[in-house]
Amino acid sequence: MTAPQSIRDLDLERLCNRTFHPSPSAWEDEVLYFLLLDRFSDGNETGYRDNRGRRTNRGATPLYRPADAGNAIATEPEAAAWREAGTRWCGGNLKGLMDKMGYLRRLGVTAVWVSPLFKQCSFVPTYHGYGIQNFLDVDPHFGTRDDLRELVRVAHANGIYVILDIILNHAGNVFAYDRGYTPYDGGTSYPVTGFRTADGTPSLPFGPVGSPAPAEAWPDGAVWPRELQAPECFTRKGYIRDWDRYHEYLDGDFFDLKDIHLGDGDVDSFSPSPALLALCEVYKYWIAYADLDGYRIDTVKHMGPGATRFFASTIHEFAQRIGKENFYLIGEITGGRVNAFDTLETTGLNAALGVDDIPLRLEDLVKGKANPADYFDLFRNSLLVRKESHIWFRDKVVTVIDDHDQVCRGAKKERFCAGDPTWRKLVPNALALNATTLGIPCIYYGTEQAFDGEGGDDRYLRECMFGGPFGAFRSRGVHFFDEDNPVYRECAKVLALRRDIIALRRGRQYLREISGDGVNFGLPYVIGGEIRSVVAWSRIFDTEEIVLAINTDPDHPRTALVLVDGSLHRPGDVFFCRYSTDPGQVRRRVRVRDAGPAIRAVELTVPAAGFVLFQKR
Repeated sequence: MTAPQSIRDLDLERLCNRTFHPSPSAWEDEVLYFLLLDRFSDGNETGYRDNRGRRTNRGATPLYRPADAGNAIATEPEAAAWREAGTRWCGGNLKGLMDKMGYLRRLGVTAVWVSPLFKQCSFVPTYHGYGIQNFLDVDPHFGTRDDLRELVRVAHANGIYVILDIILNHAGNVFAYDRGYTPYDGGTSYPVTGFRTADGTPSLPFGPVGSPAPAEAWPDGAVWPRELQAPECFTRKGYIRDWDRYHEYLDGDFFDLKDIHLGDGDVDSFSPSPALLALCEVYKYWIAYADLDGYRIDTVKHMGPGATRFFASTIHEFAQRIGKENFYLIGEITGGRVNAFDTLETTGLNAALGVDDIPLRLEDLVKGKANPADYFDLFRNSLLVRKESHIWFRDKVVTVIDDHDQVCRGAKKERFCAGDPTWRKLVPNALALNATTLGIPCIYYGTEQAFDGEGGDDRYLRECMFGGPFGAFRSRGVHFFDEDNPVYRECAKVLALRRDIIALRRGRQYLREISGDGVNFGLPYVIGGEIRSVVAWSRIFDTEEIVLAINTDPDHPRTALVLVDGSLHRPGDVFFCRYSTDPGQVRRRVRVRDAGPAIRAVELTVPAAGFVLFQKR
């Protein structure tokens, strides 16, 4: 089926004349999984379990074994080829992802966040999907529009929602300036040579190149839909140099990606541009066409609050009209926690992607490099919302450890498991902490297989799960859909408990004081540059308290008395172990004891590099 060429071709009324998959009642109940489509699966793996749980042998790529590590870098020419492969298309596609819904379901994932999949500029290898040339078609590297529709159907059949990564701020490198040096300077709108053809030559008119001739005359040239071909759809002010300077970050280009003019005016008097109106119709279309459940919106800071509010209102109203009452909009909002809060309150986005401060503080806590309060205080929102409750963050932030950009790390980028082999022992703790503390947890593909992302820049964070030329652990030709991996297995157990216990999804959260002598209690803290201790916290929902703890000591078990809520428990009450990284502890009982006037505590022993979860009987 030919893709639409214009907003006039979308026929939303016809597409909406059906029953759509309903939204979840509460997104804080969900577990997200983010993947780069090009790097996830090409559908040619063998030896993995299919969507029905059966071992498959129809593919050709075998399962990774430890001896395969480094098989792509035995010689310097091979290593150079492996590194270069990380900058190009590798072959992941929609059908491959479709076949892995069982793998995700059994892990405990309930919503998959898929990287942008619309048609890219053909002359550059923007495998990540952020260089869009045609907003109304799926890139052929990934498959077809029908493949997208079928993917969503299969995901829904497996109890998994689909969130699509989208871009409004910019298109790909769809035109060329008529000079080489085009920095943003605040006043200059640079002249344009023309829209680019399939090979990148800027020889097409900078205007409506697709009319009256059909789009097939320029299938890989210019920008689509037609409504975006008007010159005034682009700001044309050159590339951003100062990423924090107002107006520059709104109107400048993201490197060679071309900034789209979204409108004018402040948030309360905002007037949308024709380009923004067209993009609103585009993204309504994809909801109706594919039955999507949410969008993750790229580069919200660079859109501005007026454009973001207009888009959020438009999409929410459309989604509600077709029965998706809780269509979720997650914003990539950089610029700090206060800015994220203000943006959500101003624009009506549902949640912020917590990439600024959460990943490193969570990581440093688990690795024993920082005070636990540094992480837990991120969820004490009284300064922002002027309330002592922690509950605001329950569904307003998506929490992550690893991700595809790692903007929080600056120039040197790597995953949690990079470097010291000890970190592989601790990654289950990081996943458990992410899953059982406030926010909507999101797993970045490969973390459940302990990918290390070593190399120093973002290409190395984007290893292939399916083999190909750029596999994880410097490998090629092997896949990583290993449900027997200890990290995968332990994460699946924790996520099953999260699904079973409402307090882990919706409860209030408290970092707990501990004691070694039963008399002196306090929060654990760094001594001599490290912390080797039990770190405990509670989730409380109504009258139920769940007590959880990790051990930041990778070599020795640790025991501590942990405070619990004195108003909910009496001496002699029993908590029992629902989960431990030491299976021998499961079902073990601990009794609540007096630790002072109106003070109650339980004694927990946490295995080395371990995690425990106790629930009151």
